[in-house]
Amino acid sequence: MTPPEGRGIAGHEDSDTFRILHVSTGNVCRSPITERLTRHALSDRLGDPLGGGLIVESAGTWGHEGAPMETNAELVLADFGADYSGFVGRELLDEHVIRADLVLTATRDHRAQVISMGHSAGLRTFTLKEFTRLVRAIDPATLPDPRDEGMVERARALVRAAAALRGWLLAPSVDADEVNDPYGAPITFFRSIGDEINQALDPVVTALTGVSAKR
Repeated sequence: MTPPEGRGIAGHEDSDTFRILHVSTGNVCRSPITERLTRHALSDRLGDPLGGGLIVESAGTWGHEGAPMETNAELVLADFGADYSGFVGRELLDEHVIRADLVLTATRDHRAQVISMGHSAGLRTFTLKEFTRLVRAIDPATLPDPRDEGMVERARALVRAAAALRGWLLAPSVDADEVNDPYGAPITFFRSIGDEINQALDPVVTALTGVSAKR
């Protein structure tokens, strides 16, 4: 079997898709919530579940292969009107990292694990909150206009710009880039994590698409 080609930071220049991979531990709480909220936000802004060529997936460093997401995670997604149906957990594999153009992790430990897998992942792997912080510092006017060059080219440029900023814009605290694990917690804590993830995703999806959320 021919192995998939590596993306590198810029992705395949002849590809018409851009893959976003969300990573947590078990792939039953944080990364499913983040995956489905990202899809929901793209659909809300673009009216297109495929997000103009943006493909959103998730996996876990200790993923429960084939498992459904936690019931409380489903309830959180329902609160946002996001689709939680048909989800199946996955263990993070080399091929997932190889194919991803952007990897967003729940914690710094997850980020380190992804980067340790190789495949030139370092320049395209961030924690979600880290990427949010970097994206906020990028002038949207410096990114390609998706109406002219397409969503995929804009997304690639955004990742390059974020990677260039990483060494200059540091986290204000050691915990600032972390999304805590709600596994086994009551629904109130799940909802607080859902709100945290949603708030972190909003500027990211706006930067990727050039379209602000509907209010």
